[in-house]
Amino acid sequence: MTEQELRDLVSRALRKIAPEVDQSKIDPGESLRDQLDIDSMDFLNFLIALHDAVEVDIPESDYPRLSTLRSIVEYLAQKKGVAPAGPVR
Repeated sequence: MTEQELRDLVSRALRKIAPEVDQSKIDPGESLRDQLDIDSMDFLNFLIALHDAVEVDIPESDYPRLSTLRSIVEYLAQKKGVAPAGPVR
C-alpha cells in the first residue's frame, strides 16, 4: 500500500460522513472536525471506517493524534509501514 492509496482511503471515508464537502478545500494541517463541522459521533464513525478500510487498529488513546488530514495519513502510513511520499496537500 502506498501513501497515495492511504490518502484515497481517507478521502473515501470522509465522503461517507460529509458527502457535501469539497475536499479540495480541506486544509491538511487544520482540524477536520472544525473544517467539516462534524460532531464527535461522526468523527468516531470516520475513524471506524478507516480502521475497516486500512485494517489497522486505532486505539482510543490515539484519537487525539488524528485531528488533521495530515496527521491521519501520517499515522496510518506509520502503522502500515509505508514510507512517506511527501507532504499531504
